[in-house]
Amino acid sequence: MSLTPKSALNIAKVLSESLPYIQRFSGKTIVVKYGGNAMVDERLKQGFARDMVLMKLVGMNPVVVHGGGPQIGNLLTRLGKESQFIDGMRVTDSETMDVVIMVLGGLVNKEIVNLVNQCGGKAVGLTGKDGNLIRARKLTNTRGPEIAASEIIDLGHVGEVEHVDTSVIHMLIGGDFIPIVAPIGVGDDGHSYNINADLVAGKLAQALGAEKLILLTNTAGLLDANGELVAGLDDQEVEKQIESGTIHSGMLPKIRSALDAVQAGVNSAHIIDGRVEHAVLLEIFTTEGVGTLIRQHSK
Repeated sequence: MSLTPKSALNIAKVLSESLPYIQRFSGKTIVVKYGGNAMVDERLKQGFARDMVLMKLVGMNPVVVHGGGPQIGNLLTRLGKESQFIDGMRVTDSETMDVVIMVLGGLVNKEIVNLVNQCGGKAVGLTGKDGNLIRARKLTNTRGPEIAASEIIDLGHVGEVEHVDTSVIHMLIGGDFIPIVAPIGVGDDGHSYNINADLVAGKLAQALGAEKLILLTNTAGLLDANGELVAGLDDQEVEKQIESGTIHSGMLPKIRSALDAVQAGVNSAHIIDGRVEHAVLLEIFTTEGVGTLIRQHSK
């Protein structure tokens, strides 16, 4: 079926608009946290894989960090094990950690690798345990007022990033591969730790000196008190919104990851709507974008 003149003109405009962005970001590293609806909707999954391949072909270096919470929960349910969450974090005992490694490091990771490869890319899957990529430490959640005896919550094999060794990522990028990273780290004790994927993506972007950090979510981006999309703000404005309580709940880990990244030298962070097909390309290659842009305050 041939294109109408109007459709052809729209395509030409999009391609023309993308040229300066391709030139600007060629050779740059872009870390993408992949999760939410984009990981379960077949159309969105295919679109995401194509986006990563296109970015690589025009000279960018995409690095993908993926989640997999729903997939972990589904397998635990099938095994007859109940999921327990405290303040949004999955309590991860030894049995649950085995499932996390199986799902994140195996099933989910290899599916993403396969999708990218089927689209003509060269993807390699790894966890933070490979090449000592992510050194982790045990995360202990503290509840209660600071002036009183706080309740210490043991979350089991839940960790936070202590150190990132980017050697294996640089080796893969140098070999023209697209790294697909599962957010599992290893501690000095040799134990594996389940780490929040937003946190891993932010820390990896910092360690790689990435040009951009892109976090896919299931909302349009950061919303204000009236539910309207905030197109852009700097790190100081983000701090104020956190203090006022405007930013809260499930958005808080993403915002903190983005905030830490830009304050550590990543040029910009983007919280975008993963429910939109080709959201990553729209954010990178168009003037309008499809989410919230966070930059460091101009001095």
